[in-house]
Amino acid sequence: MPLPLNPLIAATARPPVMEAARWLRETPLPAGLPLINVSQAAPAVPPPLALREALAEIVLRDPAAHLYGPDLGLPALRARLAADWSAAYGGQIGADQVAITAGCNQAFTAAMVTLAGPGDEVILPTPWYFNHKMWCDMTGVRAVPLPTGDDLLPDPEHAAALITGRTRALVLVTPNNPAGVEYPPQLIRAFYDLAQARGIALIVDETYRDFHAQSGAPHDLFTDPDWADTLIHLYSFSKSYRLTGHRVGAMVTSAERLAEVEKYIDSTTICANQIGQRAALWGMENLSQWLAGERDEILDRRAAIAQGAQNLDGWRLRGVGAYFAWVEHPFEMPSDQLAQRLLADQAVLALPGTIFMPGGGGTGALRLAFANIDRGGISQLFDRLAAFAA
Repeated sequence: MPLPLNPLIAATARPPVMEAARWLRETPLPAGLPLINVSQAAPAVPPPLALREALAEIVLRDPAAHLYGPDLGLPALRARLAADWSAAYGGQIGADQVAITAGCNQAFTAAMVTLAGPGDEVILPTPWYFNHKMWCDMTGVRAVPLPTGDDLLPDPEHAAALITGRTRALVLVTPNNPAGVEYPPQLIRAFYDLAQARGIALIVDETYRDFHAQSGAPHDLFTDPDWADTLIHLYSFSKSYRLTGHRVGAMVTSAERLAEVEKYIDSTTICANQIGQRAALWGMENLSQWLAGERDEILDRRAAIAQGAQNLDGWRLRGVGAYFAWVEHPFEMPSDQLAQRLLADQAVLALPGTIFMPGGGGTGALRLAFANIDRGGISQLFDRLAAFAA
């Protein structure tokens, strides 16, 4: 007799990136075409040499890096993030309002366990980040889809109509995963005002904020002296400093909420990776110029995507920014079938729009994650998409 299985887990979709990896294992690639992998939004190269050398010193010289640390994170890293964010956003953030988490995904789940339980609702703009939807599904929280317009921007008035007595939060991801679009400051402010007026949380996931095309602060929410009553801000060091394997993220919220978050972290990871936290702190202290160069490179790739899409007959670029492009394809087949055909015919591995949309949506779209291909690779990508169409 099989062991019991939580029906919420059983009903949750499988991890899409792992599903794409299965396609890759099972699909013979066409001869002479090396793989172009635009399926995952994570750096595929290690941290810069200087940071790797610092990591080696941490491993060798810092005994505390191998022990448990405080549940809410390395005090020096919490203080540094609070100071930097206060300066960057023009607000007042205390170290006691910062938690360091095992990646930004844990920051999201930690926020959610303090906000919502089975039967509660959270509003997610579509296309949504699949891990956010997966967490809602496996915890019995209803993910309420908020459709976006032709510009892929959500409408606060539409969101207001979706709020019920069970709504606990609105979630924004900007720059957006999967669509790439950057939400204008006034739009983010409108959602904040809505959440504040209705007594619910606004979760703003800024995993990709270091690759924002706009100079300066992407919003002014931290300038509100009462921001901690409404805003929960999420961040990832993984993308900025190529620390994906070290799992380091952050949450900025009220100290009172972090007292509840502490219970969750202590019951799961106990603390974020100690070596990774020290690496993130070293990066904040020493790599600002290097990170600015990384941003310039991503913005250049974004421009190459926009340029290449103009020359691709039948395709339509709906959104581009940070690591992502959201493109509509001209074919009759749904995007989940198209993604597997592109792999078999052109050695291009992309994620179908269907995994980012509810109820059979997204059949006409693909997400292209271009963080790991340079201008030359982007040119080859569009050549292969054109060849497939031909």
